[in-house]
Amino acid sequence: MSNDKFESQNKMVTKVWQFLDERLKFSTISYDIPKHGNNLSYCLGGITLFGFVLLFITGIYMAAFYHPEVSEANESVRLITASGLGSFIRGLHYWGGQAVLISIILHMVRVYITGSYKKPREFNWLVGIALLAITIGLLFSGTVLKWNQEALEAYMHNVEIGKMFGTLGMLLTGTTETFNLLTRMFMTHAILLPLLLIFLFMAHAYFIKQHEISPLPWHKKTPETVPFTSHLKKLTAYGLSFWVILGIFALVFPSPLGPAPIWGIEVTKPPWFFLTLYPLEDLFGVKAILYATILTFILLAAVPLIDRSKNREPRRRKLMIAGLLIALTLYIVLTLIGAFTPPRVHIGM
Repeated sequence: MSNDKFESQNKMVTKVWQFLDERLKFSTISYDIPKHGNNLSYCLGGITLFGFVLLFITGIYMAAFYHPEVSEANESVRLITASGLGSFIRGLHYWGGQAVLISIILHMVRVYITGSYKKPREFNWLVGIALLAITIGLLFSGTVLKWNQEALEAYMHNVEIGKMFGTLGMLLTGTTETFNLLTRMFMTHAILLPLLLIFLFMAHAYFIKQHEISPLPWHKKTPETVPFTSHLKKLTAYGLSFWVILGIFALVFPSPLGPAPIWGIEVTKPPWFFLTLYPLEDLFGVKAILYATILTFILLAAVPLIDRSKNREPRRRKLMIAGLLIALTLYIVLTLIGAFTPPRVHIGM
């Protein structure tokens, strides 16, 4: 009798699966991928996606209570922090944004080292660069939305850069305290950039599906394969672990805020992820932010054009690997200089 019951339940599950699969085509994800796709270094893109999902969830919660007005923004963030799980959720959002940036950079370093940007994957490399740019935009706009002294000074740097583009730049940035600048920044942070992010993630996933996960450059044999469903399980395990780590950080290290800003002074330094630009700003003024950023993204976009050989083994691409090491060293050195340099006035330089 128990066997009959089991068979009956099994048939029911099969029918439900068939019903759903006929309509939603779940079976299309039942394909093979290289086994090395389950390695942590090849799962960094999926971990990044998990990070963005967490940022969307926590962002939606905070958006329900945030007031994008110059006179109310800082206080509304304080109220969010003081209410219920607000401090924890802000902490998740704060640490999650930084962790996502780190995971994207690590992912791009892995792609660079393994030569996974080479033909036919050049367009996906460009999509990845666009995702990095959107992430930086989200970090910047999120910094401004706190509306503390750091936020105001970050915004005023944005205004200075806007002046370099003439009328168009001023229309995009605004210049006065009374102008409702935070509403526009909030719309950019909560709607425009997330929509672009979703589109780019879909494009990224499409290209990966079309060109498959790139093979290991040091293995010439046909790689061992595993079902894509096992990859999803691995990604889920890594992603949930990522969430747990962020949860611990949010509990142990609450997100800082600071008082409402004072107009007309410049006494703070940018968050660590923008500190690389600080020494350049000391030397060349605010314009260094724009020029250094443009140069960085041009060089990143040019990587597939510079390295057009079919060889993907790192040891046979010594110049490209040397270029990566020089870039990372420069990034770290400039960040450390920025960290230990005392605050200086840059607006108007």
